[in-house]
Amino acid sequence: MADYKTIKGTKIQNYTTDPDNPLTGQVWYNETDQVLKVNTGPLVTAWATGGDLNTARYSLAGAGTQTAALGFGGFGSLGRTGETESYNGTSWTEVNDLNTVRNGLAGAGTQTSALGFGGTNTAAPPFQQIVTESWNGTSWTEVNDLTTARTALAGAGIQTAALAFGGKTPPSVGNTESWNGTSWTEVNDLNTVRGGLAGCGTQTAALAVGGEGPPRYTNTESWNGTSWTEVNDLNIARVDLAGCGIQTAALATGGEINPADGGGNTALTESWNGTSWTEVNDLNIARKFLAAAGTNTLAIAFGGSSPYIASTEEWGETGGNRTIGSS
Repeated sequence: MADYKTIKGTKIQNYTTDPDNPLTGQVWYNETDQVLKVNTGPLVTAWATGGDLNTARYSLAGAGTQTAALGFGGFGSLGRTGETESYNGTSWTEVNDLNTVRNGLAGAGTQTSALGFGGTNTAAPPFQQIVTESWNGTSWTEVNDLTTARTALAGAGIQTAALAFGGKTPPSVGNTESWNGTSWTEVNDLNTVRGGLAGCGTQTAALAVGGEGPPRYTNTESWNGTSWTEVNDLNIARVDLAGCGIQTAALATGGEINPADGGGNTALTESWNGTSWTEVNDLNIARKFLAAAGTNTLAIAFGGSSPYIASTEEWGETGGNRTIGSS
C-alpha cells in the first residue's frame, strides 16, 4: 500500500483548518493556528504509560488530578509505609511522610490540600485505624479521628468536606461518616456492607462501587448528601478496585474478579455516565489494590499488587491531530 510520502510527496501543505480525513503520519501547517500538525492515528481513549512511583506498593491512597496527583501510604517490599509522593504529570517526587504508617487507607482532596483516613497498622492493637491526617502541600498533621476504625474503605470530597464509607473492621461494614473540616459525624449507612470498594465524587454527591462483604459485588450506590440509593451495577463484580471522577461521570478500574469470571487481578476499566457502566479500554497492567485520581476523561492509576507495582498509567485520548512539539 502506498504511503503518504508516495501519494503527496515531501512538501508540507498549508491549510486554514485541519484537513477532514488526514492519513496517519500526514503533516501539514495550520495557518490559522500557526502551528505544524501531524495525524497520529485513529482517535481513541485509552491508558498510556506515565512515570513510575519511586516506591512500588499496593493499598495506597490517591488524591488530585492526572497532572497534579498525590499518592500516600501503602504496603511495599519493606512493609507498611507512610511515604507520600507528588506527581507533576511526568514524574513522582518524594515529599514528607504520613505521621502514621499504614495501608488500606482512603483519601480525598487535591495534590496540595488532601485528607488521609483509616487503614491498617499492625505495630500495636487495635490494628484498624481511626487516624485522620490533613496535608497542606508540605506536611501531614493529625486531626480528629474517624468514629469507626476500619481499613479497605473508600473516600470522596475535599480536605474540608469529605465522606468516608464502607471498609472492614473486620467484618465488612456499611458505615458512612461526613467530615466538616474539623470532625467526623456518622450519617446513613450504605445499603450493602462491603470493604475493598472504590469511591469518588463529593461530600454531598458520591458514588460507591464494587467491593465485597464477602461476596464480590457489582453493586453501585449513589449518595445525595443524606442517603444511599442503589443504581445500575458494574458489568463485572470485583474487589480492591480504584475509582475516580464525579457522581455522574466516573471510572472504575483494576481489582480482583470472581473465580466465575476468570478470577485473579484484572485490567478491566468501566466508564459511568450517570446511568450505566460501559466497558472501555483496559489498563496495560492488570492489578488490584491500586489508587486512582482525576476525572473520567483525564485520569491516573498507580501502584497496586502483583506483588508490588510502581507503574503509573494515564487515561485520555491518543491519536488524532496533534501539534508537533506538544504532548
